[in-house]
Amino acid sequence: MSCFKGKYHDELIANAAYIGTPGKGILAADESTGTMGKRLSSINVENVESNRRAFRELLFTTPGALQHISGVILFEETLYQKTADGKPFVELLKENGVLPGIKVDKGVVELAGTDGETTTQGLDGLAERCQKYYAAGARFAKWRAVLKIGPNEPSQLSINDNANGLARYASICQVNGLVPIVEPEILVDGPHDIDKSADVTERVLAAVYKGLNDHHVLLEGTLLKPNMVTPGSESPKVAPEVVAEYTVRTLQRTMPPAVPAVVFLSGGQSEEEATLNLNAMNKLKAKKPWILTFSFGRALQQSTLKAWAGKEENFEKAQAAFLARCKANSEATLGKYKGSGSLSEGASESLHVKDYKY
Repeated sequence: MSCFKGKYHDELIANAAYIGTPGKGILAADESTGTMGKRLSSINVENVESNRRAFRELLFTTPGALQHISGVILFEETLYQKTADGKPFVELLKENGVLPGIKVDKGVVELAGTDGETTTQGLDGLAERCQKYYAAGARFAKWRAVLKIGPNEPSQLSINDNANGLARYASICQVNGLVPIVEPEILVDGPHDIDKSADVTERVLAAVYKGLNDHHVLLEGTLLKPNMVTPGSESPKVAPEVVAEYTVRTLQRTMPPAVPAVVFLSGGQSEEEATLNLNAMNKLKAKKPWILTFSFGRALQQSTLKAWAGKEENFEKAQAAFLARCKANSEATLGKYKGSGSLSEGASESLHVKDYKY
């Protein structure tokens, strides 16, 4: 038996394919309370439940935005929140043709005996949590594994451990009706060049798909959320066409065509940079058996957050900034983004945070 065929088999395949609808992508709004606090403090807004809810309502109620979004990843708190007039967020999303998703990992801890490498926690009790989230309306999940590039990193231990953790998580999700987004993020931190990034990404993705296969995971009912292949944060940048070539080649070498879509993370790139790189991949003439789209958090929200600044009178201005980013990334999934002549404040600023946790 190459893959497990459970009671959610057909539903998993349909939901994974739906998230990969051309012209649509994922809004990652699953920042933990602590991470959301950092975002809010950058605009001098207090990190309390009402402010976190208000910002997410601003995103979810932006007129015209959700037609470019197929899924939204929520934090547990947000899964159960409502709009100011009492409508559950989950209901609002579903009415707009958007599948609700949920972050299920419990963050990273250091792998003993390594130079600061990490493993992701959260497998204990995961089946019960998935059942609870499914009952609340979630239809897909996210688990972030974090690897880093260094003189001797990632170690084989880190690669194997994180691949196995992602595979175990994916298997548990599928048994309980949630499409697993498999996210092996290789941090951009460091002075390495794009060749080193490609080499490490190939090794990591090869191990991840070996793990998924060993655990009998139904690939058609999964999505991959990888980093784009770029030079390290301390190296000179390269053109979007180069990022596209390296990233697509890396996927060709490691990723089975059974997986319906790749939903790229933005990994600290500026909003505009992430969009231009995604657009270049979709313009590239090459074998691409999967949909290439986005699962952006910071790269969809930064200019919106700055425009809002926690003030009710800025609501419309902030929603206009959010709609502009949704539309830009929707066009990029089709290779039709022309670049923006008038970027909102924050759209071109680097969002890189060293050793990023959330």
